Amino acid sequence: MAEAIKINSLSKTYENGLLALKNVNLSVEEGDFFALLGPNGAGKSTIIGILSTLVRKSAGNVTIFGKDVESHVYETKLELGVVPQEVNFSQFEKVGDIVMTQAGYYGLSRKLATSRAEKYLKKLGLWDKRNERSRSLSGGMKRRLMIARALVHEPRLLILDEPTAGVDIELRRSMWKFLSELNESGTTIILTTHYLEEAEQLCRNIAIIDGGRIVEHCSMKDLLAQLDSQTYVIELSQPMTEVIKFGPLVASAHVLDSLTLEITISSSVGMSSLFDLFKNLDLDVKDLRMKNNRLEQLFLTKLEKLEEGRLV
Repeated sequence: MAEAIKINSLSKTYENGLLALKNVNLSVEEGDFFALLGPNGAGKSTIIGILSTLVRKSAGNVTIFGKDVESHVYETKLELGVVPQEVNFSQFEKVGDIVMTQAGYYGLSRKLATSRAEKYLKKLGLWDKRNERSRSLSGGMKRRLMIARALVHEPRLLILDEPTAGVDIELRRSMWKFLSELNESGTTIILTTHYLEEAEQLCRNIAIIDGGRIVEHCSMKDLLAQLDSQTYVIELSQPMTEVIKFGPLVASAHVLDSLTLEITISSSVGMSSLFDLFKNLDLDVKDLRMKNNRLEQLFLTKLEKLEEGRLV
């Protein structure tokens, strides 16, 4: 299969001397849903900046669908849509105008831009907000608006930088569904996130970056095979009135208080199965989070192995 992204020996040193990327090699196949994970300062944003031509590389080669991002800037920009972590549109501009303005940057005709804006605002549940100023939107709606804006020119590659940070669990699930359907339609998606469970739910392949280096590059299945179990803390919207019987899917369950549970499940149990269980039990889940940061533990394990290799 063709490669959507090919990165060879990529390095970046900023003017202040910070070495942000160190000889990074990475490839993403066309049609993949790919997770790029790492702690703050690991180098994720620098990679995104280089892919979108906002940051110039110091060394190496980067191509999008076979075209070099520096020598074919216009062509690669047409193929790429980026949803940044921070909201970066005017709070005083109307929702529909924000998407239409973006369409204009890509040379879409008025007729096509209007059609596309309607299409994606409807898909993302924002059509009824099209004439409202963006400052009236909730945080989750603003994130969905950034996705609509990034898709209006229908790029073949979409990069999402922490798209569900601070979003409640129900909205997160609806965004997961939309993104899965978008990927199934052929769009290649790269997701950066702090939530391993989000990457687990959506992505087929994964790279972990730390300190400007790729410390793991494998399938999600292979990564999860390194983990035996996972413990979640569940926050309920309503107090429990009786003992909850989870059944065989849950290895253990503990009540922390009337609104909080702690459950442990096998790593082989997917998030969809867990959400289905909550629905069958009629649990009104307000929030779900990992008790321990499994991703951080994986970073430490990979880095320890790298250090051991240097000492041999």
